[in-house]
Formats: sequence, C-alpha cells, structure tokens
Amino acid sequence: MLNVFTLDNGRLKGGLFQEEIESPEALAQSQPVWVDLENPSAEEKGWIRDRFGLTIPENIVDDDLEESARFYEEDNGELHIRSDFLIDDDEAPRNVRVAFILFNKVLFSVHNEDLPVFRLLRLRARRIPALIEDAKDVLLKLYDADAEYSADALESIYDSLEKISASVLKKDVNDTEAGEVLAAIAREEDLNGRIRRNVMDTRRAVSFMMRSRMLNAEQFEESRQILRDIDSLDSHTAFLFDKINFLMDATVGFININQNKIIKIFSVASVALLPPTLIASVYGMNMHFPELEWLGKGGYPYVLGLMVASVAAPFLYFRRKGWLR
Repeated sequence: MLNVFTLDNGRLKGGLFQEEIESPEALAQSQPVWVDLENPSAEEKGWIRDRFGLTIPENIVDDDLEESARFYEEDNGELHIRSDFLIDDDEAPRNVRVAFILFNKVLFSVHNEDLPVFRLLRLRARRIPALIEDAKDVLLKLYDADAEYSADALESIYDSLEKISASVLKKDVNDTEAGEVLAAIAREEDLNGRIRRNVMDTRRAVSFMMRSRMLNAEQFEESRQILRDIDSLDSHTAFLFDKINFLMDATVGFININQNKIIKIFSVASVALLPPTLIASVYGMNMHFPELEWLGKGGYPYVLGLMVASVAAPFLYFRRKGWLR
C-alpha cells in the first residue's frame, strides 16, 4: 500500500494512491511531502526509484539490523532513521519497526503494518491547518504522536492495575483467582516494558535529529519538548514497574498463605493421629496386658474409645488455640 501526502495551503492532505494509481505516470504528477509505504511491493518500490531516484533496500525494516545502521546519513544526503512504534493490541501488544528516509525534502516511511500513530497524525493533519510545513515536521509530529500514544497506553496500564489491585487486596483470594491475577499482571508488565523500549527508541531518534543540525529553531525547541515528555514517561514506567512488582509479590504471598493453610491441616491431622497410632501399636504387640483381663469383654471397646479420645483431645486443644482457622 502506497499513500502519498501533499501540502495544500499549509494543510497535510492524503489520498490512498494504491487504489487510484495504476501506473507510475500518475505518481509522477504528485508533489508529496510524505510518502508512506505499508508492506510495499517490488513494483511500488520501483515506482519510488523511478520517480524520486531513491532505492529502498529489501531488508530496510529487518529487526536484526545492527544498532549502528539505525541512524546514519548517506553521502548523497539521504538521512536514514529506523524506529520502533508501539501497537497497543489487547491480544498481542508489539513494537513495529519503521524505516524513515529523508531525501530531497520528502519523507519516506516503510513499515509492514498499519500503525495507530500514523492514523493519529493523519487525523490531526486534516483537522488542524498549518500543522505540517515540511517533511521534517512530519517526522517530528510522528514522534510527538508516538509519545502521546505511549502516555495513553500507560494510563490504560494504570487503570488495569487498579482493577487488579482491588481483586488482590480483597479479604480472600483463592488459587484460581490468584492465577488469573498473575496472568493479568504479566500482560501489563510486558506492555509496560514495550512502552519503555518504545520511548527509549524515540528519544534516540529525536536526539539524532537534534545532533544532525537538520532542524530549524522552532523544530529544535519542539524536539526538546518531546524529550521532556519522554522523560516524564520514563519516570511513570518506573512507577508502574514498582506497582507491578508489589502486586506480583502480594499475589504470590496469598498463594503461599493458601498453601500454608493446606499444609497446616495436614500437619494437624498427622499430629492428631500420632496418639491413636501409638495406642494401636502398643496393644497390637503379642504381650500380656493385665488391664484387658480386668475389663474382660470390654477390652476392645476400651481400646477403641481410648483411641478416639486421643484423637479428639488434640483437635480440641488446637481449636482452642485457634490453629484450625
């Protein structure tokens, strides 16, 4: 999919050229400021090469690229930036690699999935006049929207942890509920980690743009504001990690308490059964017991009653001490 965006009186407007263009001649008539390629085909890459003189490598969005290849400038003026953008999906949150190339005052972006941040920028650009002035503005606004999207995702994590906290800190938590809570906590921890990685990557990209001296004074100040926003997100992710660790420890603690209750019951039962076991072992010996002769035929009920009493006495004692609760 190939989307081309052009400036019209300071407003960024976009059209889905893949549906409207069937030949490279139609692309040649546009004067874009931003060309967005989502999972582009070899033919679409050929259109870009013929129209703009830019060759897009096959592995441009591979995740196994070296860190040194993520931010660099070619001799012909091509500025390459590779960044990760967050997709806060309820089923599978993930980071998606996006490759940016700034060449001849046109921003080219290549990615394999549609991104919420890109949709957010397109929506804003249609609603706010003069939001975008050039290709560098597009890139900065994408990073700004990415920071805001990450902040919204952090708020959703906090809301989820509040619900988890309410279920964990109630009076009784059984093992089934505790297992569900641990799974929910693990999901939020994974998302929080992805957000932290995402904002760290955004910080590196914005810092690279500032060091490259490609920004004017207004854009440089906007970059500094983005970095300040990212710093606040960093501290918030650290707070959420602490909260996640607390809830994890509390949940594991409740599981241990439930297990200790079970172990306590077995311990009490084993201790209570020791006296009748001793009585049975004594009277089971092949020896002469005078008291049984005194009791006559009541010897057998006597031994059984003694065994029952030896079981009841420890249970009554443990109950009075409160050890059976």
